[in-house]
Amino acid sequence: MAIAGLGEIAEQLRRSTVLVHAGGRGSGSGVIWSTDGLIVTNAHVARGSRTVVQLWDGREFAASIAQRDPRRDLAELRIEATNLPAASSADSSLVRPGEIAIAIGNPLGFVGALTTGVVYGLGPIRGLGSQSWVQANVRLAPGNSGGPLADARGRIIGINGMVAGGLALAIPSNAVASFLSLGPSDALLGVTLHPVQVPVAAGRAAAFGLVILEIEPGSPAAAASLLPGDILLGTEGKPFSSLDDLAGALQGNDPRLLRLEFLRGDYTRIRRVTAQLGAKRVHRSAVAA
Repeated sequence: MAIAGLGEIAEQLRRSTVLVHAGGRGSGSGVIWSTDGLIVTNAHVARGSRTVVQLWDGREFAASIAQRDPRRDLAELRIEATNLPAASSADSSLVRPGEIAIAIGNPLGFVGALTTGVVYGLGPIRGLGSQSWVQANVRLAPGNSGGPLADARGRIIGINGMVAGGLALAIPSNAVASFLSLGPSDALLGVTLHPVQVPVAAGRAAAFGLVILEIEPGSPAAAASLLPGDILLGTEGKPFSSLDDLAGALQGNDPRLLRLEFLRGDYTRIRRVTAQLGAKRVHRSAVAA
């Protein structure tokens, strides 16, 4: 696939792509979004208590997590640096299938690796809720997460998040801009989730649930004694059918109580717990779950 000026475009993208180390959780990628130290990556990449960002020139900086939203799988990092080579972004609503797509990242220890393909489609993916994705047939590997998916001019059209059905799924650049403009919310539960189907009881159909993978220390979920492995089923009287249902239950910034139904160990017994939302948190990085 011939792309005019690919060498220069690739070099600019490499300079705008960073390596993100999150403690002992391995590494991923990130994108320099502004020259004053704002970096965007995936929420599942920025999960450690100690996050370090390495720039293209080898410099390393301790990064703080300004906000983190695992529902959209986005995180905003901040480092104390200026005059950084920030990437430019495109309007992802104008991206069309068949356009050239370029991905840069740090897969399997290869720093600044480039892969190319084409945009396959845009929109939601069955089984992944209503969130829209830029879908491209570019080859990604562990370490690419959080890195840029760009068009033929080197403009960011998405942040690479996962692979499904052989396609790279990237969070659209417009969704990233919306995430950054909204700023941190007080309506935070403090969990990392994955959708599952669970048999609630013998003779009943399987129910949609959200299994808790991680809980942030000092978060409302931790204060409510929720545990990894618990499966959230819904609020009182309103079962969840997607991740968006929980997001809707969390909307708002005023202090309030959220009553949740969940399973723990025994699928035949539905438990209930109350989480305090909007209270002062111990960690700024508590997640909007």
